[in-house]
Amino acid sequence: MTGSTVRVVLADDERMVRTALRAILSAEPDLEVVGEAATGAEAVAVVREVRPDVVLMDVRMPGIDGIRATERILGTPDGPPRIVVVTTFENDSYVYDALRAGAAGFLLKRVDADALVQAVRLVARSDCLLFPSAVRALAEEHARAFAAPPPWVARLTGRESEVLRHMADGLTNAEIARRMGVGAATVKSHVAAVLAKTGTRDRTQAVIAAYEAGFMSAR
Repeated sequence: MTGSTVRVVLADDERMVRTALRAILSAEPDLEVVGEAATGAEAVAVVREVRPDVVLMDVRMPGIDGIRATERILGTPDGPPRIVVVTTFENDSYVYDALRAGAAGFLLKRVDADALVQAVRLVARSDCLLFPSAVRALAEEHARAFAAPPPWVARLTGRESEVLRHMADGLTNAEIARRMGVGAATVKSHVAAVLAKTGTRDRTQAVIAAYEAGFMSAR
């Protein structure tokens, strides 16, 4: 982020959608729309050029769709942005695939202006899961369950397992630290261990992996 300003790229093949999103976000003093794209390929190029903090990504676009664009953007080593999928249907398997690819969360296109603005701020500035109940519902609907728990489940320590469950509940590192009675640095270390052991990039991917492994049902 540049100072306190969150820099946003809009990727959607419908100009009217991009125009509406731009109008909402540009009305906020701490949000700046720095680029637009009508295809997945354009989204990748624009992100590389302007290096935003957040991308609002449609999943159904011509050519390279939002899932492949998400993979390509997050595959860059130099501080990739947070990506939020913007979709018409909340139970869309495309959205689930985008979350598995590394999107930080998703929003419905019919979301009201205040919720959109708060979601962009949250995903840019916070380490918590965006709309955990929605992610949970989507995971339960589309998760590709393993026949047996993957090896990483057994490798998690008790503390790491507890941290992963709190992550799935949408708690920030600070909230997890208070809940567990430990320091924020300790929680940060546990989160890093969870990501390493699950082989995931971020909290959303780790939570998706936990649902797919049956970990969340073993409370």
